[in-house]
Amino acid sequence: MLCKDRISVSYSEAFKMQVISELESGRLPSLEAARRAYGIGGSATVQKWLSKYGRNDLRAKVIRVETPKQRDEVKKLKQQVRQLEQALAQTQVENLINESLYEVLCEDVGVDAEAFKKKVDAGPSKKLSRNRRRRNQ
Repeated sequence: MLCKDRISVSYSEAFKMQVISELESGRLPSLEAARRAYGIGGSATVQKWLSKYGRNDLRAKVIRVETPKQRDEVKKLKQQVRQLEQALAQTQVENLINESLYEVLCEDVGVDAEAFKKKVDAGPSKKLSRNRRRRNQ
């Protein structure tokens, strides 16, 4: 489905700056008023211009209110994340060391490391499985 009827509107930098200037001076009381006054389509268009070209004092501010208990909990969680990241890094280093050691040992013994991995990953042979079943009966 093609959108041939859809119209794409581009606004010049000068126009954007004029709208932002009127918002900042107070001639336009709100983003919605600016949008309606100039016939600007998207509801977030003027907001994007304001964040790109405007002063910080007109942007919506986020204020977070939290109790000391919540602050401590966030601090503990951040500490826990750091510890887990360190543990993961340590595990990855150990894994690399083990893989390297495995390859060196296979080379010393004269075994193809990849072929041996495939054999081990395939699991126990059918003969071994039959012997275990007989012992368990």
